[in-house]
Amino acid sequence: MNTKTLFLFLLVFATFNFSNAQDNGENELGAWYMYFGTNRVSDKLSIHSEAQFRFYEVASSFNQLLLRTGLNYHISDKAIATLGYGFISTDGTFEDTPGEENTNEHRIFEQFILKNTVGKFKFEHRYRLEQRFISTQNDDFTEHRARYRLQLTYPINQKWFLNVYDEVFINLQEPIFGQNRLYGAVGYNVKSNFSIQLGYLKNHFTGVNYDRLQLGVIYNTDFRKKEKN
Repeated sequence: MNTKTLFLFLLVFATFNFSNAQDNGENELGAWYMYFGTNRVSDKLSIHSEAQFRFYEVASSFNQLLLRTGLNYHISDKAIATLGYGFISTDGTFEDTPGEENTNEHRIFEQFILKNTVGKFKFEHRYRLEQRFISTQNDDFTEHRARYRLQLTYPINQKWFLNVYDEVFINLQEPIFGQNRLYGAVGYNVKSNFSIQLGYLKNHFTGVNYDRLQLGVIYNTDFRKKEKN
């Protein structure tokens, strides 16, 4: 399967799900535009940087802003522990769902990543705990949840790759099930530290499913001092 066929498959798959969704806001094909960065400051430490802009539609009807950062401790090339903070601002007033509240959330998270390789397949297991401090127009409250993501990356060649993952969200209060995210993408390595992904996300909540196109940019930097010859 060549790269053009892969792109076409993703778009057709997203359009099919879009056309079969219910008429409650989930019938819109939305989009997430994302930036991720790992900024190395020493052999053991790096800083995570992240920004996401989420829309109910591909280029309009703002839904959510997510900003996240964290301090990574590189135990080894295959194990990373992170302590981080996130700010999330959500606009819940999509035209088909009036009355939804806008929220601001401050989030602390603890994370552990394990990586392994089987042949050409690269696996990543991400375990995350979150403490969520949420404010609405009428209330302030705290929630806790756990997340697990299994990600698989397959290099087609030196430039192109496939990326898929499934992530489940488990609330540590009622209701127990939070959401599930199933994702597939085609990626391109522009440089060794710079890549782009175009993908499709199926975001499942209890009784509701959202279809989202995703455009992700991953740019990693290295601020370690280079040894002089």
